Amino acid sequence: MSDTVVIIPTYNEKENIEAIIRATFSQEKKFDVLVVDDNSPDGTASIVKELQKEFEGQLFLEERSGKNGLGTAYIHGFKWALSKGYEYIIEMDADFSHNPNDLIRLYKSCAEEGGDVAVGSRYSVGVNVVNWPMNRVLLSYFASKYVRFITGIPVHDTTAGFVCWKREVLETIKLDKVKFVGYAFQIEMKYKAWKHNFKINEVSVIFTDRTKGESKMSGGIVYEALFGVIKMRLNGLPK
Repeated sequence: MSDTVVIIPTYNEKENIEAIIRATFSQEKKFDVLVVDDNSPDGTASIVKELQKEFEGQLFLEERSGKNGLGTAYIHGFKWALSKGYEYIIEMDADFSHNPNDLIRLYKSCAEEGGDVAVGSRYSVGVNVVNWPMNRVLLSYFASKYVRFITGIPVHDTTAGFVCWKREVLETIKLDKVKFVGYAFQIEMKYKAWKHNFKINEVSVIFTDRTKGESKMSGGIVYEALFGVIKMRLNGLPK
């Protein structure tokens, strides 16, 4: 068993899931992998089950009954990881928008460089996004600037979904009180970690848009992120 688990939430990722799992296991550091699948009709979970025969004791699968949002998938995974005793828990997308070769950098940022949270940041050094249309780049970039302005959180990429957490952070944040389920979930988690005075490091990464499968981005997700932070700031989220 590794001290670190990589959580990969999936919904209809049959084109990517085997390759992303193999890429994760090919790293010089040993990582375990937990796939949280939301009842994908395309058979994503079946592919993972077949791979479990090859990667016994390293690859785990949690199947949920429905598509209930990115945030709830990660919270399910966080609780699972904490119950298994992992020291470091990493969020990563299934579609290669996050490069598995950067996993070791996120891990080291927490394990060796004093971070409690390590954020794989698209915007800490310029704008490092590949294959996105300009309107989406601008929306994402200014959304992060907007969140930083509204909340005061000292993070350039507040909506980033490539994140390493020390278990102490996830144990401290009351996961059952996390309110948002879409991309605002990523903002809320970082905000709560910062409010608890945990150290957040940003690790510059290049984000590459998916080449296989369909994006899960929607207008509702963007709306939640933009307007949710105002509620978060005004109401003061419970820690």
